[in-house]
Amino acid sequence: MGIGDIAAIILPVFGLIGAGYLARLTGLLSDTVAEGLSAFAYTIAIPCLLFRIIAEGFWPAISPWPYWLTYFAGVAVSWIGATALIMRWLGRDLETGTVAGFTASQSNTVLVGIPLVLAVYGEAGEVPLVTLLLIHLPLMMTVAAVLMELAKTEGRDWFVTGKAIIRSIALHPIIIGLAAGALWQASGLPLGGPGKDLIDAIADTAGTVALFSLGLALRRYGIAGDLRATLSITSLKLVAHPLIVLVLGTLVFDLPAVWLGAALLFAAAPCGVNSYLVAVRYGTGMRMSSSAIAVSSAIAVVTVSLWLRIIPAP
Repeated sequence: MGIGDIAAIILPVFGLIGAGYLARLTGLLSDTVAEGLSAFAYTIAIPCLLFRIIAEGFWPAISPWPYWLTYFAGVAVSWIGATALIMRWLGRDLETGTVAGFTASQSNTVLVGIPLVLAVYGEAGEVPLVTLLLIHLPLMMTVAAVLMELAKTEGRDWFVTGKAIIRSIALHPIIIGLAAGALWQASGLPLGGPGKDLIDAIADTAGTVALFSLGLALRRYGIAGDLRATLSITSLKLVAHPLIVLVLGTLVFDLPAVWLGAALLFAAAPCGVNSYLVAVRYGTGMRMSSSAIAVSSAIAVVTVSLWLRIIPAP
């Protein structure tokens, strides 16, 4: 796969971001629209997407644990590294550091990762693809929500903090979507009919709405004020994360070629738009997150091309 093929996958991401940017630049839409769209994506569309993933999920015939450990070890290093850099180097607070960590480790799986894996491995990549998707977004969004709630309550009495965290998590739209999906799958009922059509209609808007609102935000926040943070997060996402996956997948767990390739391509994908939605939800790190998504998406055209020369052949 050449740079042109990779660009064809990534350019639609820029198209949606650019459309939002132009809509704000020309005055067609206001900043309040961006806030409304991001709120819709985070509180309604993403929970519906998570519900569908969990409700329709299946477990592979082989043990996925070495595969998951390989991928999420890279997630952990990128997350912790970005959080430490932003807090110690730039002097930001824990909430902003948490947004930075989530941005550096959350991949754009739907719009970039899935097309890449299927383009390289075809049907052979479907099982490792679904196996990672089944846990990736639910786990990442849950951890982000919990850490942000902990950061918000830092310094309070432990009893008060505990009550606030439990209440916030119980009412969190991401957690509700996950729990509803798990209950539905446990029931054994098929997901179909008008209800399925409604869930699909809402869930399928998540990526489009989130990227468009990100474009609106870029016009408002820009990237100049957070260039150091942006470049640090981008480096961790596009270089450190896939490198750790490659080392663990080859030297520690000896993953099958297609599974290793799928994990590495997912890790090499640019920052996911969900990090911006988290930043908006908690009112911190919006400029840092939005600029990292845009910059990493541009640079990924080159870095993914390099990783494609290293991954196992299909």
